[in-house]
Amino acid sequence: MTKSILIKNATIVNENTTFKGDVLIENEIIKKVDPSIMVTDVDALEIIEAQGSYLIPGFIDDQVHFREPGLTHKANISTESRAAIAGGITTFIEMPNTVPQATTQALLEDKFKIAAKDSYANYSFMFGGTNDNLEELLKTDPKKVAGIKLFLGSSTGNMLVDNEAVLEKIFSSTKMIISVHCEDEATIRKNTATFIEKYGEDIPIRCHPMIRSEEACYLSSSKAIELAKKTGARLHIFHVSTAKETELFRNDIPLEEKQITAEVCIHHLWFSDEDYEEKGTHIKWNPAVKSRKDRQGLWDALLDDRIDVLATDHAPHTLEEKTNTYLKAPSGGPLVQHAIVAILEKVKEGVISIEKAVEKMSHNPAKLFQIEKRGFIKEGFYADLVLINPNQPQTVSKDNILYKCGWSPFEGTRFSSSVTHTFVNGHLMYNNGVFNDNMKGKRITFNR
Repeated sequence: MTKSILIKNATIVNENTTFKGDVLIENEIIKKVDPSIMVTDVDALEIIEAQGSYLIPGFIDDQVHFREPGLTHKANISTESRAAIAGGITTFIEMPNTVPQATTQALLEDKFKIAAKDSYANYSFMFGGTNDNLEELLKTDPKKVAGIKLFLGSSTGNMLVDNEAVLEKIFSSTKMIISVHCEDEATIRKNTATFIEKYGEDIPIRCHPMIRSEEACYLSSSKAIELAKKTGARLHIFHVSTAKETELFRNDIPLEEKQITAEVCIHHLWFSDEDYEEKGTHIKWNPAVKSRKDRQGLWDALLDDRIDVLATDHAPHTLEEKTNTYLKAPSGGPLVQHAIVAILEKVKEGVISIEKAVEKMSHNPAKLFQIEKRGFIKEGFYADLVLINPNQPQTVSKDNILYKCGWSPFEGTRFSSSVTHTFVNGHLMYNNGVFNDNMKGKRITFNR
């Protein structure tokens, strides 16, 4: 039994409504949501006054790379989940391209064991599909594992699935969600050779979206969707980066009825190719940050529900690695600590409503992955909750970055709001810069 917590006078954002109210937490669970909960109703109570603050369900980030095991000089589950809860992310789904790669059930379970010991946030992992591990892939338990991840374009780690017969077999053989990184490898190799011929080893970073081009993305995404339609597979396309790709997705049916869904990441909504001159390889991602027109197209698709979820694709590298020349600098960057406040900046600018933001960050990932009792402020659900002060500005600097890699693409950015409290399974895990080191997150389960 733990002490009950009463959050008073919060501006609650949930299921497309915003209202003033109180939330009572008892034994990890949301016990009551009401306009006014009497203090005398509850024993052993801790009261948190939330006047003027938003209370939202915790952000469920469906795509992160926390680098453990094997790449822990960049990050680990403890450091990055700590940064995540400071940023209001209460649940993450981590990718299989670690060292070793999570391409057997035993290696996948090894990652779950690390998280059970070290993760501040709730967690799940994806099983990595390859050209030759279908038998292992089919052993994945849909109630205990988030899904299958396939790289249809090479990215961090050598997990490219490029055998079309194998790909069709995977799509035909599993009813689990297949999440894909879509970039056409042949197009990228051809473009890279062209730019090496022109520039040698000194390719300017501004060429990145021309190498990892709209064509490479669209070709791969459209092929994956065609295969999903042919086989009936449940397909989820990660980090859509072009306006053209958004034309591939539907918004005329509810999310629960979609067989093909899409995700957009914070960096593709925030940066454009105009930022390469200032940020250099620090904003080198795969897929690449593209044009202002692409960025607007992504916003349009997010707002009209062709794109279903927001994520970070948090993928840290050391500063030394990232400050390399274009061909040597790895792709990816750290984002979990500032994802919510970055989106709230767009709320303040009138680009997106806070209700729509919460739908894309919290409700829809829970629906899409069929996560049990998370993603909503509902009685009987786990109390994964975030309090945000919209009038508490912060400037990102090396002094307040929590990532193990020690840098952020947002350095120097001033955000208008701050995450003040993060509750994970009813426990106050983060309180104005102070962490609760006595508790850890839980392995999430799935209603499948």
